[in-house]
Amino acid sequence: MPILYSLVARGTCLLAEHSATDGNASEVAANILAKTASVDSRVSYAQERHLFHLLCEDGIIYLCMADEGFGRRIPFAFLEDIQAKFTVKHGRIATVAGEGDLQDVFGPTLAQQMDYFSNDEYADKITQVRGEIMDVKRGMVDNIDKILDRGDKIELLVDKAASLQGDAFRFKKSTRHLKQALWWNHFRLVAGIVLISIVLLYVLVSLRCGWTFHKCHHHRSTPSPPSPPSNNSSNIYY
Repeated sequence: MPILYSLVARGTCLLAEHSATDGNASEVAANILAKTASVDSRVSYAQERHLFHLLCEDGIIYLCMADEGFGRRIPFAFLEDIQAKFTVKHGRIATVAGEGDLQDVFGPTLAQQMDYFSNDEYADKITQVRGEIMDVKRGMVDNIDKILDRGDKIELLVDKAASLQGDAFRFKKSTRHLKQALWWNHFRLVAGIVLISIVLLYVLVSLRCGWTFHKCHHHRSTPSPPSPPSNNSSNIYY
């Protein structure tokens, strides 16, 4: 029987176990639990002609011992199966259960699944299918990551387009203000020229007619002298 021993523990607190062989498997497992941190991990330890495989998820440790020649794929498939079943049935009480509290309710499940993964030829096929599914899943995750990266690039382009649109709006606004400023400068220039022309005209006229135009006004108001009588007017007819 390739899978010879298995357990479920929380830290060093043994919740349930099953052994299909005599020996010191439980003692070696206890030593491994004492040296294992309760962090998510997947590791294997060699002990003479056996391998101890450990899976830790959410602070709960799932461990099994198998023959060295049994490999790692099936033992870890067994641990994943045990983890799924244990989480569904006892996940809520696992964090508060005491030493051996779940032995009666989960020990038989360990024994049943140990026998299945050790002897049933379909267990390895199921494991292969699961491996293929995991490969497909990893490929999908990679594709999703690529899509997300592309989405980030698209979002970056959208941001740049929005920034360009904002720059164009600000340029249009500044152009309008510049146009208005140029118009006012032109208006001031024309008004200044007109005002200077009026002042120059006033100066020129004042030089001829006086600052109050009295000379030109007096010239227009002086009556012209009477014309002398003609020679014919001196003839007197009787």
